[in-house]
Amino acid sequence: MDWRPHAAALAATIAHPGSDWWAPVRETPRHLLVKRWFTPGEHGWTAVDGPVDEEAWATAAYSDTTLVTRIGPAHADHATVGKPVTGHPTSSSTLPSLVVTMLQQGRLTPGVRLLDLATGSGYSAALACQRLGDDLVTTLDVDPYLTEAAAERLDRIGWHPEVVTADAGADDLPGTFDRIVSMVSMPRIPAAWLSALAPGGRLVTTIAGTGLIVTADKTEDGGAEGRVEWERGSFMTTRSGDDYPPSLNEVFAQAVDQEGEEVTRSPFPVLDVMQAWEVWSMLSLKVPGIEHRTGTGDDGSRMTWMLHTDGSWARACTRPGEQTATVHQFGSRRLYDELDDIRWWWLQYGELPVYGARVTISPDGTTTLSRGGWSATL
Repeated sequence: MDWRPHAAALAATIAHPGSDWWAPVRETPRHLLVKRWFTPGEHGWTAVDGPVDEEAWATAAYSDTTLVTRIGPAHADHATVGKPVTGHPTSSSTLPSLVVTMLQQGRLTPGVRLLDLATGSGYSAALACQRLGDDLVTTLDVDPYLTEAAAERLDRIGWHPEVVTADAGADDLPGTFDRIVSMVSMPRIPAAWLSALAPGGRLVTTIAGTGLIVTADKTEDGGAEGRVEWERGSFMTTRSGDDYPPSLNEVFAQAVDQEGEEVTRSPFPVLDVMQAWEVWSMLSLKVPGIEHRTGTGDDGSRMTWMLHTDGSWARACTRPGEQTATVHQFGSRRLYDELDDIRWWWLQYGELPVYGARVTISPDGTTTLSRGGWSATL
């Protein structure tokens, strides 16, 4: 495959001549790091074998697209082509523009030691090696197959960073680093990250269940201070095992058509919360553990369900021609009321306070976001 024109086209899409990341994107053969991936279909996810169709392989590998490489415990490298696999994505080669955004936020100046968290396909490590040299790059993932495969593929394209298998959320990190850039979302900042961050060092991550990119520089007390960036980004949430905990299907089964303990009328139409980044982020910070599902009724009604790990649920329906929603709620939390409170906030102030918020991280990892009179602690 003549991959260089494809890589140049990708660089033109997500960077610009003269930027620090123009050359790394142009010079990295992403297709050699992602030889197989999954595509969604009616009956599950189906593995695609890149080398079988080089044109399709090049199109996928050099598009600004996330390529899902693992469903549940099944990696695309081991899946049977044409046989659907069911489950949730557990690893991917993230869309290159977001990878570049995270590395840019890390301010990777020459000479800094980088820890790239969540190796995945190895693409972020490859770009970082182009920028810093592989002797300054360490990449880490919880999955031993991913680290083994990535190390082999990085070796083939000429890069030899230190590749470590460990749980970034539970284990001590393998060294001291000037930059820690996470390509996986975290529910909070582990204290081990702060211990491994050199004085004056910088960390970059996204917060689980949100679209928030957090940057913070280490402070003299061992904590860190920074902000929620205005750019948006979301990754898969960190995991410790082969798969994530089961989704809330049992709660959803109750929420599908039951009356609920309380039936009210919302002044707002149904909202697809996952497509409204600010609202989604605010709600996830306010009610950690919430899960969203959407659908369309037989009559064209817009439907949404909100589920929580404590068994609470809400169902809302906006019928064709209506601008309000009928809401059924059950459990110890009134989940839809929490959503409507956030929507009223937006109407009152014209914005939500999450983006641009100040971030303060204590040495034990307790993370507080604040802006104006609003705050949230992770």
